Amino acid sequence: MPGTDVLVVSAGNTAGWRAAATELTEAIARAGAAVEMVSADPSPPVRTFALTDFVQARAARRAAQQGIDVHDPRAIVYCSITAALLWPAPGAIFLDSIAAENRPGRHGLWQRRVERQRLRQAPLVLAWSRHGLDALKGPRPETLVVPVPVERCNSTDAPRDLAAVTYAGDPVKRRLVEVLEAWGVARREDERLVVAGLSSEARRRVAGLETPLAAPGVEVAGPLTPAGFRELLARAQAFLAAPRFEDYGIAALEALACGCLLVTTPSRGPYPARELARELDARLVGDDLASAIRIALDDPPPDYGRRAAELLEPFSRTALDRTVAEAVLPRLLSR
Repeated sequence: MPGTDVLVVSAGNTAGWRAAATELTEAIARAGAAVEMVSADPSPPVRTFALTDFVQARAARRAAQQGIDVHDPRAIVYCSITAALLWPAPGAIFLDSIAAENRPGRHGLWQRRVERQRLRQAPLVLAWSRHGLDALKGPRPETLVVPVPVERCNSTDAPRDLAAVTYAGDPVKRRLVEVLEAWGVARREDERLVVAGLSSEARRRVAGLETPLAAPGVEVAGPLTPAGFRELLARAQAFLAAPRFEDYGIAALEALACGCLLVTTPSRGPYPARELARELDARLVGDDLASAIRIALDDPPPDYGRRAAELLEPFSRTALDRTVAEAVLPRLLSR
């Protein structure tokens, strides 16, 4: 169907990125523009970050070229900096963070150089948070903050029968061992921590993980549907996080939306939930995770949930629709 207004190119590497590309595409459609989305084929696992990014960027290039040939778009949006690295034509870039920050040393040997070129050439950058380009040196492209919307729980008034929940889809990146060690120090006899997102394969891959997982007061929920994860959050008093690096942190944002107190380390990366957590209660953000856990469970601010809901308004689907209609599309389609 030639004459499409916007072509959205999804690298499709993770469930989170597929969901983000879909959210953006649907928001563009709700704003009245003709939009199509194309997704790259899944890439096989390879040994290094540098090769992983190359394989994924090449797959995104193929998808983008096919989409251009079929839809003849007026504008293109590449979903992730990786999807834009080998683009066949310039376009806007929808990103959480950049290789200058999350691909240090040899891990980003070629990506950091190419992304600087792409960011100079991009007509517009749609950053998930205001810190998404902090690591970029030199001139900045025109940038709009366009957060991926956060789903809220159906009800935040359910009994909070769980002390805490943590998410461990990637247990190494999420520093699950450190979370479990802090929980072992902080917990009281009747308190439970539920570990969500940990697959059997991931559990086998992490050396030394079995012992802390078998500790008293720890339960493993394993992978959950998004709705199932939010139902779990609705039962928890606190959400525990200690990521090595956080590009965005949708799980932490959803925890805040579901009424949990966010207890987190001051991890590197854009990580917008970290700033919200500091504003809500700075005592809950620090390297001493065990002490922060006890503060959250023993001395929670009485108005934490209400204030969190107010701070999360920019992360709502309503806010996304408003930003896309009033700021994104006028810039994309006027060029």
